[in-house]
Amino acid sequence: MKLAYFTDVEGRWNKIEDFVQDNPVLRLADGRLELEDDGLLVFGGDAIDRGPSGRRILRLLVEAAERWPDRVILLAGNRDINKLRLARELHGHPRSGAPAGSRVELLRWTLASSMGAGSAFAHREVELGCTPEEVVDSFLEDLEPEGWLWRYLERARLGFCWEHTLFLHGGVTRENFCTVPGGSSPATVEGWLSGLQDFYRRQLQAFRKSPQGTDHAALVAYQAPLPGTRANQQSVVYARMTVPDGNPVLPPLSLQNELLRQGIQRVVVGHTPAGDSPALLRRGNFELIAADNSYGRLECGSQVFLDARGCTVRARVQPGLDKILPVSFHLPRPALMNEASFIGRRDVHTGQLVTGGLADGRWLLFRFGQGHDLEQEVTANLEGRSWEAY
Repeated sequence: MKLAYFTDVEGRWNKIEDFVQDNPVLRLADGRLELEDDGLLVFGGDAIDRGPSGRRILRLLVEAAERWPDRVILLAGNRDINKLRLARELHGHPRSGAPAGSRVELLRWTLASSMGAGSAFAHREVELGCTPEEVVDSFLEDLEPEGWLWRYLERARLGFCWEHTLFLHGGVTRENFCTVPGGSSPATVEGWLSGLQDFYRRQLQAFRKSPQGTDHAALVAYQAPLPGTRANQQSVVYARMTVPDGNPVLPPLSLQNELLRQGIQRVVVGHTPAGDSPALLRRGNFELIAADNSYGRLECGSQVFLDARGCTVRARVQPGLDKILPVSFHLPRPALMNEASFIGRRDVHTGQLVTGGLADGRWLLFRFGQGHDLEQEVTANLEGRSWEAY
């Protein structure tokens, strides 16, 4: 079986088109996804907000999950879950600091000021071709039992494990590993994912029972950054697999070893930007794939494929100001490699991470500089560099 993974399309239909192009696992036909008989699809969350096709994408994913419930896996991202807040906040319980005006003003402020979605209101206007008041109605309709966002959330998970791979929207950290909101601490990854899903289901049921109530507040808090910060390392939804400057990093060695002990050799996440192409980091038999390219120069939809042999990545990158280059490489599982690869290694002196190979055999290097300024470089020679020891 071959697994196709993509994440963080955030309302951008062009990312869907990029993902399905020459995809061996699935295709787009008459506006619907068609999955191959031996294919598995995992979508990593954040379907909406930053593009004018949010509802269209939700419908695409939900219909696919309804047709193949065991082979189309949806994860709930923070941008998907946080809209639950609107049922309460747009009905007389706004957050502190909200404008004392119309529903339209309140929704614009809420999206921009507390959901990182300053363009979402305008994108919905474009998508539906409707009035501002109708935009407000549409966000509330999304949360009704037949709404596309609600149907997405009903079918989604907080985590998924396949073969030796763990999929999470945000990440795995010391703070959240084998910890379930409410105090439970399962001993195994399987028990942890089961506990997280039980928590998620109970919270959705509480919302459905009383959308304007507060009984689902624990889920709203779980998917959000901690007050005064940009992350929530206690949450698998909002944790960031980065160092403080925003560059991707492997989990602590002790956590890697525990995951390996439990059979997890690879963690795949969204939510952590990595430039135009997914970032791969490796140490020994452990691998991290950070595949959110929503803040790349090109904002394209990369392709990640996994099978028993390893990982294949396809993307497009723009190292300089104009030239666009294709990324295409296959990296065998560490146990199947005959020789070490530069991919997944970080230069000690420059901080650049070798995220993959170009179709012409050159290497792609990436890092975020000061202020999350994206830096990408292509080189034909990596000999003589000093590499970090993870």
